[in-house]
Amino acid sequence: MALRRLQDLLLLLLASLLVLPVLAVLASWLQWDGQSAQVLGEMARTVLPGYVWTSLGLCLVVGIGVALVGGATAAAVTLFDFPGRRTFEWALLLPLAMPAYVVAYAYTDYLQFGGPLQSWLRNTFGLEGRVFPEVRSFGGAALVFIFSLYPYVYLLARTALGERASHLMEAARLLGAPLRRRIRRVAMPLARPAIAAGVALALMETLADFGVSSYFGIQTFTAGIYKAWLAMDNRIAAAQLATLLLLVVTALLALERRAQRRLRFAMPRGARAGSADAQPMQLRGPHLALAWTLCSVPVLLGFILPVLFMLRPLAADWSVLPWDRFLLWAFNSLRLGAISAVLAVLLAVLLAFCLRRSPDAITRGVVQLAALGYAVPGAVIVVGLLLPVGWLQQAAPQSGAGAWITATVLGVVWAYLVRFVSVALQSMQSGYARIPASFDDSARMLGTAGFGLLARVHWPLLQRSAMAAALLVFVDVMKELPATMVLRPFNTDTLAVVAYQLARDERLGEAALPSLALVLVGLIPVVLLSRSLRPSGR
Repeated sequence: MALRRLQDLLLLLLASLLVLPVLAVLASWLQWDGQSAQVLGEMARTVLPGYVWTSLGLCLVVGIGVALVGGATAAAVTLFDFPGRRTFEWALLLPLAMPAYVVAYAYTDYLQFGGPLQSWLRNTFGLEGRVFPEVRSFGGAALVFIFSLYPYVYLLARTALGERASHLMEAARLLGAPLRRRIRRVAMPLARPAIAAGVALALMETLADFGVSSYFGIQTFTAGIYKAWLAMDNRIAAAQLATLLLLVVTALLALERRAQRRLRFAMPRGARAGSADAQPMQLRGPHLALAWTLCSVPVLLGFILPVLFMLRPLAADWSVLPWDRFLLWAFNSLRLGAISAVLAVLLAVLLAFCLRRSPDAITRGVVQLAALGYAVPGAVIVVGLLLPVGWLQQAAPQSGAGAWITATVLGVVWAYLVRFVSVALQSMQSGYARIPASFDDSARMLGTAGFGLLARVHWPLLQRSAMAAALLVFVDVMKELPATMVLRPFNTDTLAVVAYQLARDERLGEAALPSLALVLVGLIPVVLLSRSLRPSGR
């Protein structure tokens, strides 16, 4: 009984640490005062409608774009066979390694008015003025998000179609249905829940973004939160704005989970994707050219061209690059990533073990609350962490809480854990799903129970899942921008922060080095993901 109480207390403590920022943001409405009301009223009359409409318009365009690009590419590599299909299967995942703000820096450096392309066109053809529209615009931001985030839709739609569509498409063909009808009546209904889930994930990333919107000067809701906090110096108004953003993200999260539940239907008995009688349709001629164009354009725009644009200044002059400071930036990023990854895996193991040992409604609810952080934008987490610190400093000025949060790595690591424990928790729960419950019963009969069960039985079987979870958290921490930029200690610049600062100062050539380092780190989970999706025998 005492051990059970200790477990419940530990679970409650861990969940409280992870949910505190969200609760603090919600509690800001209890601290309504005249100054925050005045700030919100002034913003509502001036800039807030612009934030709302810009965010909604961006979400609408990005949602349609990622649904079309991700769904079409998933259908092409799943339902049809053509030369290069196996290469495109993993190549279409490459934009996952590119943070959206890195893509924005690369295109701005190459396509802006003083960039190489426009300068060459003016000099070669005698053109005057601007040759292309301004890259740093609403349309430019939408394109950056579409070609950076479409892999969310592609990955889920490809999985859904690959598992269920081939044999049904073959059955429809044998019944005389033409290709268009097979796609419209068979493939699209199967892929619709996956596309909806992927669009919801892409929209959550779009709303949480700070790097692209800030660099392009797009007045989104996230930018409004930072302005209310930093420019207007009113943390209560910022928290109340963050609450509105949190409600939208929660609705998107509910949509994503509902779509994921709809994906869980069984295949017909005896059907097997990839069987001899359900092979993808062979493409030739114009259809082959269309499939190649459809699959190559997203890879080209979302990964290959940005990498080439960033390699150009590196190849031009290596001497101007800050190699000495780069090592310090890389060390800071690696240190924060390693600390956060280890702590996130430990927390995820404890939460998953508690859920495995006591799968009651209360434990499930607490774990679900703790896993909410990944859907919460970094701006909301920053506000939610700094609000309690301000309250504590007002109540106990000598406590030094502000110094502990902002002058050490404690604050930024806490923010990372709130945001990314969910990533580790999903991996650990997948690992636990592969451990039969009979193992626990056998261990208890042999006298092993409690945390001994975790140490002697579960952990040896969870090590691969733990490594995968640590890797995913590490890469996410390396790319995280808004929480790092606000909460990092003094003189602790990371690769993401430095890339943003250099790009903001129009030193895009120098920003290429840390940006490429982030891309290289991001390639690791993409490679592992592509290998895990590869069918056996291929």
